[in-house]
Amino acid sequence: MRFAPRLTKAPLSCNLTRMSSVYQAPAKINLSLRVKGKRADGYHDVDLIMAKLDLNDDLDFHNSRTTTLLCDEPDVPTGENNLVIRAILEFEKHYGRKAKQRITLTKRIPHTAGLGGGSSDAATTLLAVNEILGTQYSPEELSDMAASVGSDVPFFLNPVLSRCTGRGELVRPLVPFANWTSPIVIVKPGFGVSTSEAYRKFAGSKRLHNVMYDVQTVRGLRMSNDLERPVFAKFPILAMMKMWMLERPGVNAALMSGSGSSLFALTETPEYAQQLVSDACEHFGDSSLFTYCGTVNPQ
Repeated sequence: MRFAPRLTKAPLSCNLTRMSSVYQAPAKINLSLRVKGKRADGYHDVDLIMAKLDLNDDLDFHNSRTTTLLCDEPDVPTGENNLVIRAILEFEKHYGRKAKQRITLTKRIPHTAGLGGGSSDAATTLLAVNEILGTQYSPEELSDMAASVGSDVPFFLNPVLSRCTGRGELVRPLVPFANWTSPIVIVKPGFGVSTSEAYRKFAGSKRLHNVMYDVQTVRGLRMSNDLERPVFAKFPILAMMKMWMLERPGVNAALMSGSGSSLFALTETPEYAQQLVSDACEHFGDSSLFTYCGTVNPQ
């Protein structure tokens, strides 16, 4: 896999005693997720189609005496359970020295949502420290580091619309769909879903009655999500929300993203997307409901 790593960075602010750089980490959507089987290493082989969204976390890097992570979301861990810290530790293995960064993470991507926020934060951290420290690691070296941190992390080094295989770490841009884009609505209830549990229960899962699991096609791109079966069985409200979205005017497709709990709808126009968000807030009346209206694979 060869690519040019991409960084989206806010303006650099610096003086003689302090340097600060803010980088944006985009969310992703799983337009499709097929589970191929259990691997010897305990993971599953998967076939994913992934694309970025115009929804971002911000990571602010400061040179420091030690590496620390601060986050504006109190529920997000800031120790070694956070993929940002794991990315720093993996980078330091190759660097042979401490990275010495104080990182402030501003969360906009909800966690435990199937939107890849943690993986994106980790990939952006690898790209940022490689630039800040001037280490000039190659795309291949960064990709190896990213795969050691997490299965979805390599995608975010160059988040163009891609097919991801293996356990998700083998990334191949879908060149014929490079300009494929769509308005999108994401709806996430106030609870998360355990990815490991969703995969663990996949083999014995069954379809719910009156729920559409079939492949959906939008402008040549075929989409389905095998994890809907185990997740919908445990959280039938998610199946109900998916079917509600499919019945709305102007919706071309609706599925769960990743292992959930986010669901998404692709719409005909941005105006349909705005209306769907308004209708969802009114229909579900849940103050904890997260909604997002934007663009898949923004050009």
